[in-house]
Amino acid sequence: MQAVGLALPRREPYFRRSRISQKLRAEQMNLFFSYLYNPIPVCSDGTIKGVRKIENDKTKYMKTIKPRLIVMSFLQFAVWGAYLTSMGSYLSRIGLGEKIGIFYAMQGIVSIFMPAIMGVIADRYVRAERLLGISHFIAAVAMFLTGYTGLAAAQAGGVPEFGVMFAFYSVSVAFYMPTIALSNSVSYSALTKYGYDTVKDFPPIRTFGTIGFICAMLLVNFSKSEGISFQDSYMQFFVSAAFGLVLAIYAFTMPACPVSKNKGSLSFVDVFGLKAFTLFKERRMAIFFVFSMLLGVSLQITNGYGNAFISSFQGSADPVIAGSWGARNANALISLSQLSETLCILMIPFFLKKFGIKTVMLIAMFAWVLRFALFGAGNPGSGVWMFILSMIVYGVAFDFYNISGSLFVDKETEPEIRSSAQGLFMLMTNGFGATIGTLGAQAVVNHFVYRAEVPDWSAAWYIFAAYALVVAVTFALVFREKKHPSKV
Repeated sequence: MQAVGLALPRREPYFRRSRISQKLRAEQMNLFFSYLYNPIPVCSDGTIKGVRKIENDKTKYMKTIKPRLIVMSFLQFAVWGAYLTSMGSYLSRIGLGEKIGIFYAMQGIVSIFMPAIMGVIADRYVRAERLLGISHFIAAVAMFLTGYTGLAAAQAGGVPEFGVMFAFYSVSVAFYMPTIALSNSVSYSALTKYGYDTVKDFPPIRTFGTIGFICAMLLVNFSKSEGISFQDSYMQFFVSAAFGLVLAIYAFTMPACPVSKNKGSLSFVDVFGLKAFTLFKERRMAIFFVFSMLLGVSLQITNGYGNAFISSFQGSADPVIAGSWGARNANALISLSQLSETLCILMIPFFLKKFGIKTVMLIAMFAWVLRFALFGAGNPGSGVWMFILSMIVYGVAFDFYNISGSLFVDKETEPEIRSSAQGLFMLMTNGFGATIGTLGAQAVVNHFVYRAEVPDWSAAWYIFAAYALVVAVTFALVFREKKHPSKV
């Protein structure tokens, strides 16, 4: 009778075991003796020293990460603020006033495709903080060469060659514009890594970006070289390049951002977020995105021509206006717009809850009407109050549509296409809208100012105001809101 039980495998002689088994056995024995003669160091409270050190390091980084992100946000927008509102004045001064629109349109053109391409690279191939540093380095070098082109022409007593200067400038903005989204990604990743709430903790960090923008504007306004303000010279490009170079180095010190392990192929539609275009099938969303583009036309007009317009009063026949503080410090005056923008963000939740999305967006549209009309009616002398009011109105005009519009898109779209829908909103406003707007504004300003026997800035501003008014009235007539206006 056979015994019932488990049949144990026959043990092979040691010399017949595989080399792999022998190797594993040796590693186990080494590990055993390592623990026997080198026990794990334990603290008095029972925790392992190495673990407590990791926890202490994490706590230390948690305390420093927000200040570090604040510095990054400050530098990110200081790069832009050094030239965005004053470049038009410089181009006008050196005889390239008719080309201002093309320079500003380039920012919209590259915004159509560069952020999407860089986003895919950051998600799948290169860590976001490294790509941020690389992009800023390339942008800084190109911006330096833009300034050097102006310097070389000034030393030769001539005008910079448009093709060369524009080429360097285009390369710079092509690599700068994607860094706005990349810097956000770095911030989100770092805050999440150290246990912070991005919704709560990111907005205050982003506010320092606007502060950096304003500080750069004021630096360029009050700094002079050979008696000429930086806002009227090529020096503004050097300032921007310096900020960019510092940030390029600083970006490499930021916490590592994860790269997706999924290396599957992406279609053209996925890369550029074109699935969101299916939202055009819904009438209300189609109307919203079309008007996003139409209102986006207004976004860069005052950035491109505001400084040149205010500075032109230095040639006024009225000595009071010509020598006024506002005429000589256009960038400082315009910086009130960015300050207003920062404060108006705080008003959005109240207005959305009280009036609903349609009313809030209409307020923004009519604010653009006032923004342009006050520019047309004011002057830096006795009418400087109109300029100041125009700067205050800008915060409402910019924030109430851009921020509220983004919230509207977030609430009205499904999670699977929400990010693409936000990209579509930015594409329509800062891409197509801003590009069409700056090129259209260039045609208007060239007609009434740079090609006119008697420049008439007021006529140009009133045309922009009339355009914004038509957009606002049309939007009020065709856009239909949900029954509950308190819900975005």
